[in-house]
Amino acid sequence: MNDFSISARSLVRSLVSHRALLFELVKREISARYKGSVLGVVWSLVTPVLMMAVYTFVFSVVFKARWSTESQSKTEFALVLFAGLMVFNLFSDSISRAPFLIQSSTNYVKKVVFPLEILPLVSLGGSLFHLSVNFLVWLLFYGIFVGIPPLTVGLFIFIIAPLVFLTLGLSWFLASLGVYVRDIGQVIGVCLSVLLFMSPIFYPLSALPTHVKPWLAVNPITQVVEWVRDILLWGVVPSFPTYSAYLASSALVAWLGYAWFQKTRKGFADVI
Repeated sequence: MNDFSISARSLVRSLVSHRALLFELVKREISARYKGSVLGVVWSLVTPVLMMAVYTFVFSVVFKARWSTESQSKTEFALVLFAGLMVFNLFSDSISRAPFLIQSSTNYVKKVVFPLEILPLVSLGGSLFHLSVNFLVWLLFYGIFVGIPPLTVGLFIFIIAPLVFLTLGLSWFLASLGVYVRDIGQVIGVCLSVLLFMSPIFYPLSALPTHVKPWLAVNPITQVVEWVRDILLWGVVPSFPTYSAYLASSALVAWLGYAWFQKTRKGFADVI
């Protein structure tokens, strides 16, 4: 196994042939997070419900915060904040674990013939499960406190797609790099903390000075955060050319990350 194809076709072929394995590993990934707890997977629903309740109380009752001066909704800030956090958590959850995926799977690397390229997909699958739960909780709170959401909520899966490709590509890259550079995990943790506050999650882009906005445009999740809020809260459909360009760029990142992973994986067994 010295040669590993980097073509998109080989990736699709691998996913199709190992789909049953991938599905089982994602299920195990989800259940492992709650192993030993009394409520088990139910915590995936309880946690976002509690967080939404806390956000609503803190921002609407304690701080009396509003996302915009026009809005009179006491819970809008909590809903806007949670929508942004859903996006960030999907990205952060997968990226923070990516550098350790191969290190924590030494048996797969050394002892058996195993499709290592699916490990980032397993991690991403677990993150997507929690995103789905968070999305349902967001819809529940919106329905209770605001009413029927705009029809554009149906676009959620399409708006998230570019972030999924981007996250997967970076996960492949970091999973490989983490084998050779062990400090990368700590570096990523710091970068994600910075990224959280350099994203328009706790504040709107309109609140920033003009000369600062281009810096946030460099942030890979800024555009998705803005799009998610547009479709969930305000019924605004993103510009198709902009969306298409972002989707194409994210797909390219995904392929580059996969190619890097395939080119460097032959040295995993020697390093680990």
